[in-house]
Amino acid sequence: MEINLIKVILPSISAFIVGMFITPIITKYLYRYKMWKKKAKTVAILGGGTPIFNKLHADGEVSTPRMGGIVIWTSVFITTIIFWILGIVWGGIFLKLDFLSRDQTWIPLFIFMFGAFVGLIDDILEINGTGDNYAGGLSLKKRLFLVSIISLLISFWFYFKLDIYSINIPFIGELFLGFYFIPIFVLIVLFIYSGGIIDGIDGLAGGVFASIFFAYAGIAYFQNQINLAAFCTVIVGSILAFLWFNIPPARFYMSETGSMALTITLAIVAFMTDSMGGGRGIMVLPIIAFPLFLTSVSVIIQVFSKKFRNGKKIFIVAPLHHHFEALGWPAYKVTMRYWVISVVCAIFGVILALIKV
Repeated sequence: MEINLIKVILPSISAFIVGMFITPIITKYLYRYKMWKKKAKTVAILGGGTPIFNKLHADGEVSTPRMGGIVIWTSVFITTIIFWILGIVWGGIFLKLDFLSRDQTWIPLFIFMFGAFVGLIDDILEINGTGDNYAGGLSLKKRLFLVSIISLLISFWFYFKLDIYSINIPFIGELFLGFYFIPIFVLIVLFIYSGGIIDGIDGLAGGVFASIFFAYAGIAYFQNQINLAAFCTVIVGSILAFLWFNIPPARFYMSETGSMALTITLAIVAFMTDSMGGGRGIMVLPIIAFPLFLTSVSVIIQVFSKKFRNGKKIFIVAPLHHHFEALGWPAYKVTMRYWVISVVCAIFGVILALIKV
């Protein structure tokens, strides 16, 4: 028990230290080469203008570097490799602390780095004003296509290789899905990915994602998925290092290279803590990741309202966190209240996941 607890906590602290060490180097590079948008967003999803958003955030869009997510995934990767090498070279206690394992962390680490790489390409294109999107970068269709393909491949691995074809429901038990497990898997990954647009206010996304991954670390730990728990806490430590520099006024934004990596990895972790780990990781996902769900749903509601109600809006501006800003809430108040909600939802979700009935 003691070594398992150390195995979960020590890599997280290490990831935080690595992140704090590399961030000044990354920040210097981002500012030296002016890695920010050359013009603010002017076109919304449905093709209309974005005057309210520009009033709130136009200055930051063209003066604050993007790609801050590099801090997160670089810290995760370096920390993981360090503990892996220490385990190989020195063995003993270091071998016990190595959390890189085929059954629990290979898949989420691969997904994490895949999302980071695709997101990085999108960020570079957006910064340069190139690509096939209206503001530069990969179009939404292309990003959704790439996420769909990788999630489809991983769902095949779960279904055909690991024989996972069900999810667990609190107070009810196992729900057999059969082949429907595959499309449900893909849809959940896509929906969680859509929540990445929560990266819209200084410090908001970092605090929310830290709470979410810490919750799943707890679930994995109590289900004896120690390596997966350690991987989740490494992500938390890396996010906290990022957050140190992202709180208002942000030195950089997380952007797609961070949000894509975190969102699709979150979906994979949720599935791995479900029937694969004898838990309920999927059914508590809407609770633990409630801020992400709320963000996605607010955009969907706004889009449908404008499309089918002759341009009428439900919110002043979407996503929801910008609506609160438009109401007059200071950005720091929106961020802090989202953090509070995220922590409460994370605690409730963990309790619900661990209740034995």
